Amino acid sequence: MADSFGPMRDEGAHDGVVGMGPDADTPRKEPIRVLVVDDHALFRRGLEIVLAAEEDIQVVGEAGDGAEAVEKAADLLPDIVLMDVRMPKRGGIEACTSIKEVAPSAKIIMLTISDEEADLYDAIKAGATGYLLKEISTDEVSTAIRAVADGQSQISPSMASKLLTEFKSMIQRTDERRLVPAPRLTDRELEVLKLVATGMNNRDIAKELFISENTVKNHVRNILEKLQLHSRMEAVVYAMREKILEIR
Repeated sequence: MADSFGPMRDEGAHDGVVGMGPDADTPRKEPIRVLVVDDHALFRRGLEIVLAAEEDIQVVGEAGDGAEAVEKAADLLPDIVLMDVRMPKRGGIEACTSIKEVAPSAKIIMLTISDEEADLYDAIKAGATGYLLKEISTDEVSTAIRAVADGQSQISPSMASKLLTEFKSMIQRTDERRLVPAPRLTDRELEVLKLVATGMNNRDIAKELFISENTVKNHVRNILEKLQLHSRMEAVVYAMREKILEIR
């Protein structure tokens, strides 16, 4: 296992987290149920202590490897799985796919010291909604959990930059032939998708395009339906692969 119990900073200097998704201001009726997965018991305990201080977050279970994570996810049906990338027996990325099968509503956040582009890209393909480095502050962990529970995608800024680099490489490797024509998006949907690709949330997109936030949400929903995808991040990957969008 390459990851270790690295420093998780308290308040102070930090990079912040790049988010993609709607802003939810309405209070929750029930706490966000979280499953913590890491092969270091001390790190798991540290996360539990941090999250126990949050009234709207409840740690419902823990696991020490990917195989156990799948079993616990099937049994507990958590809202969020906070999971390490590299663990013995079964790694986090491999476990992602199985967790999505046994607990489809669970959203997965990878929390790791790995800053490898391949790990990030594989995690997204496997169904992860967030990818955060363990060096982020404790406050940012709970903030990311809330954001992902509200439908956003969360990526550490340094990794977001690497993700764009991976997108560019992926586009260059893509065969010019397209067996199935890409679904046609309207001009407005393309505008929205381009702004989503920059990391803007719905509120900021609405201000940029002088439309309502609900209209933005409708456009995003239509984009996902047309592309037959499940998340904003997947839509951006698809659009770049199919050369609907270009990152300069």
